[in-house]
Amino acid sequence: MNKLILGRYFPGGSWLHRLDARAKMISVILLIVMLFIADSWQAYLFLWLITFSIMHLSQVPFRTYVRGVRPMIWLILFTVVLQVLFTSGSNVYVTMGPITISEYGLINGIFTFSRFVMMVFLSTVLTLTTKPIDLTDGINKLLSPLRFVKVPIDDISIMLSISLRFIPNLLDETQKVMDAQRARGTVFGEGSLFQQMKTLVPIFLPLFVSSINRAEDMANMMDVKGYRSGIKRSTFRRINWKKQDSWCLCSVLFIGIVTLLLN
Repeated sequence: MNKLILGRYFPGGSWLHRLDARAKMISVILLIVMLFIADSWQAYLFLWLITFSIMHLSQVPFRTYVRGVRPMIWLILFTVVLQVLFTSGSNVYVTMGPITISEYGLINGIFTFSRFVMMVFLSTVLTLTTKPIDLTDGINKLLSPLRFVKVPIDDISIMLSISLRFIPNLLDETQKVMDAQRARGTVFGEGSLFQQMKTLVPIFLPLFVSSINRAEDMANMMDVKGYRSGIKRSTFRRINWKKQDSWCLCSVLFIGIVTLLLN
């Protein structure tokens, strides 16, 4: 099974599980904005403390979050290396043509690593503690003001929810196809760049066909159940904003103020 955790739901009864999906989405967006605003060691240490506290409140094992960030670690490290090698500043240590290693570049690389890892952690907390149907309802409610300018909110929320829901399924299917190809003698990650690209063709074609078939099945199922675009529908489930959701947003705003002060 694929190790990417983002997009999966972890059943539980924690305080975060009981929060309104809208409160969690707004809070995660604000926290991610704070990650880009922070520009000091104190601010990043404070945000790391907040991130670990939120992960602890979710009552999801820490190793689950580590499994979630592991598939993305090479992309994160690649971004960090670019920041370190091509960002110049005070106290230059090494200069080789366009490559410059400086104190500012190293600090910026550490900040970039912290920023991306915390973004993955916070996004994973959102999906692990929120059911896909609750995410759909939350997105629908948050975007509801756009109805006045004739934006198809229902269709957008359904598409976002389905896309997020099927990311883990697509990755699991990718792993199965790769295992099947390995059983047939295919070796991944060896040879020249052209040979490595050639070994990916037997993966992409089955995945493409499977995705088309899955999308067609989903469309037929929605058609059978009476889904029609642009028609106002009633909902069986209603989401209610509670006092704890307001406290959650107030806490996030307080975190933002502290982050600005620590800058």
